[in-house]
Amino acid sequence: MTKQRTLTNSTNSLLTDLATDYATAVVSGAELAGPDIRHACQRHWRDLATANTRGILWNLSAAQRAIRFFSNVLKLNGGIYEGKPFHLLPWQCFIVGSLFGWKNSEGQRRFRMAYVEAGKGSGKSPLAAGIGLYCLVADNEARAEVYAAATKKDQAMILFRDAVAMVDQSPRLAERIQKSGGAGKEWNLAFLQASAFFRPISADDGQSGPRPHCALIDEIHEHKSHQVVEMMRAGTKGRQQALIFMITNSGHNKTSVCYDYHEYGRKVAEGSIEDDSFFAFICSLDEGDDPFKENGCWKKANPSLGHTFSDRYLQEQVTQARGMPAKESLVRRLNFCQWVDAENPWINSDRWMACEETSLDLGALADAPCYGGLDLSGKRDLIALALYWPAEKIAYVEFWTPQETLLDRARVDRVPYDAWVRKGYLHAPTGNAINLGFVAKRIAELSARYSLNRIAYDAYHMDYLRPELENEGVNTVLTPHGQGFGKSTQSGLWMPRSIELFEQHLLSGQLRIDANPCLRWNAANAVIEEDKNGNRVFSKRRSNGRIDGVVALAMAIGAAEGVEEEIGDLDGFLTNPIMVGL
Repeated sequence: MTKQRTLTNSTNSLLTDLATDYATAVVSGAELAGPDIRHACQRHWRDLATANTRGILWNLSAAQRAIRFFSNVLKLNGGIYEGKPFHLLPWQCFIVGSLFGWKNSEGQRRFRMAYVEAGKGSGKSPLAAGIGLYCLVADNEARAEVYAAATKKDQAMILFRDAVAMVDQSPRLAERIQKSGGAGKEWNLAFLQASAFFRPISADDGQSGPRPHCALIDEIHEHKSHQVVEMMRAGTKGRQQALIFMITNSGHNKTSVCYDYHEYGRKVAEGSIEDDSFFAFICSLDEGDDPFKENGCWKKANPSLGHTFSDRYLQEQVTQARGMPAKESLVRRLNFCQWVDAENPWINSDRWMACEETSLDLGALADAPCYGGLDLSGKRDLIALALYWPAEKIAYVEFWTPQETLLDRARVDRVPYDAWVRKGYLHAPTGNAINLGFVAKRIAELSARYSLNRIAYDAYHMDYLRPELENEGVNTVLTPHGQGFGKSTQSGLWMPRSIELFEQHLLSGQLRIDANPCLRWNAANAVIEEDKNGNRVFSKRRSNGRIDGVVALAMAIGAAEGVEEEIGDLDGFLTNPIMVGL
């Protein structure tokens, strides 16, 4: 334990500074924390050292007043915690103390926005509910409007119900706050003394004009857009010290509003962005930490470990997740604050990379039977062509994307398209849309170089490519490939069987993939959708990024190996081929 730090201030006697105590313990290493929490605590100490020259003030009595509100006024609820005083843990003292203790030069609240990201079960929702109640009754704001905000009313009610339960458990609050709605159906908490209220609100309410003094936004990783945050922010312009308090688990969508705030908060904490109005407490692991291999890092993501739950719970989660890609992704995200590439990933990244090779000699495959898969997608997205040599179990994928919009889409997709082009992993023909003539010319070159028996394709935009292939004299057999749960009526190829074959080769370690970072990114994005019969397809709708390369490669493998099993008379199939130029 670290020695408690005490400070004096002009209006208070000797006080214990619990917020700074936590920062001291983290910076000294006495309290285990990840890199972003260490940065937040270092920022606190930097601010203490420079406050006088920057127009900010550390008001210890205000910090301690807010912290004492929890233990003196609030009660916990549920299970073994029912009716017990809400004693904040050290990390919670740091958050509450920071939000209410730091003031600007006008004596008003310094931090107007706060982002808290921590592992599941850490107690974020009760903490947020307590902050909302403090802002309602103890923040000296006339006609305060406090909202539990979310995209959907049901989600907003989760945090609001915590606040209602705290009112019920606290005699001091119960006699001052009037509830509206029947038991279990409350929709408003009114603090009549200040004409203030606390209620849930959602984007689908259709309510206009909220003027929040405090907005509590839960599970922001589930928000599809900035709508709720911006709705709350727009209403704070008339409030002198409004607070937007966002809490969340880590997410899986790196193009989301949550990841935007995650990255912004991380940079503010480390000091690469200066924003005195933004507070961030982001639980994270250090580079090289693997919670599936050792438990010494678990508390970095779970600051309440040993208090609200034990390490036995985390061990059970890890044990169940091993070998199950979808479960592993969920556990890494919810329990260990690791941002993952997909919510329900198709393949483990380690398994994929174990099949990659950087020195494959494709030139030696000129006479080996080869099969292709072509995913044209949109002319402004990625086009992918995969080649697969079944005897050698070798796979190769090429990509095209338009040059004119390259940098804009690199920012949107958050991947280095420009670097991939420079290194030859991606073709970028001139223009703001892909000229299919370039694709046809390349297919002609590959058809001449390799023994390309046929190419399986998705029908999307194929009518535009056919004339270009005819102009290039390509006569490779083109085979339609079903993309959904149904088989192609012409070829019998379908995605569930092609994915199954693809997986067999990946999991056996037999597949040898020519390493391409664009293809690796596609594989990390790939998400599986399953029907009631257990048939599985790739879901572009649910994936967080492009998956064209793995779709094309699955089709190539299906073209090589799927027909023989699905259609008994392969010779009969080839008597009526779909050929370009025939």
